[in-house]
Amino acid sequence: MPRRSYDHYCAASRALDAVGDRWSLLVVRELLSGPRRYSDLFADLPGISTDVLAARLKDLERDGVLTRQRIGPRATSAYELTAAGAGLRTVLDALSAWGTPALGDRRPTDAVRAHWLALPLGRAIGERIDQGAVTVRIGETVFHIVVDGGEVTHHDGPAAGPAVDLVLDLTTANAVASGALALADAKPGWPRAAN
Repeated sequence: MPRRSYDHYCAASRALDAVGDRWSLLVVRELLSGPRRYSDLFADLPGISTDVLAARLKDLERDGVLTRQRIGPRATSAYELTAAGAGLRTVLDALSAWGTPALGDRRPTDAVRAHWLALPLGRAIGERIDQGAVTVRIGETVFHIVVDGGEVTHHDGPAAGPAVDLVLDLTTANAVASGALALADAKPGWPRAAN
């Protein structure tokens, strides 16, 4: 299938040519915390078809957003963001902040994954500390947030020597992520403001 383009000589248009298709940025969201196998991506993108996922991965690889590697004894494919793909973190963080007021109450048809809260929780943590790592545990999901001079990233698994181990249930994590609950109220002893 030929690639669709807006054919506008505009940087935003060119960016949307690469990542503007339905599901593309959500594939990137899934890869922000580290490499994923196809089966992991499929499981954490409810509603996507296998054909669409395969097409988006192929397109994103062609456009230099991600790379594919063979890992393990069975040579399973794992997908990982390139430096250009990782640069989309700020775009997804801005979209997440912009979309937070539109969340409202969770609808019965809404899928949810705890790791989807990493971007808004990262913002909340970044507003409270200037430097350090925080392990976040929401049910069985464990990831860590790293704050380094205003830059916030998140990664799979626990941090090595985290400053704080933040254990939240999904309801509380949602409340913190949406701004309905202050992090200091969710975690006693949490600093109320950055230095």
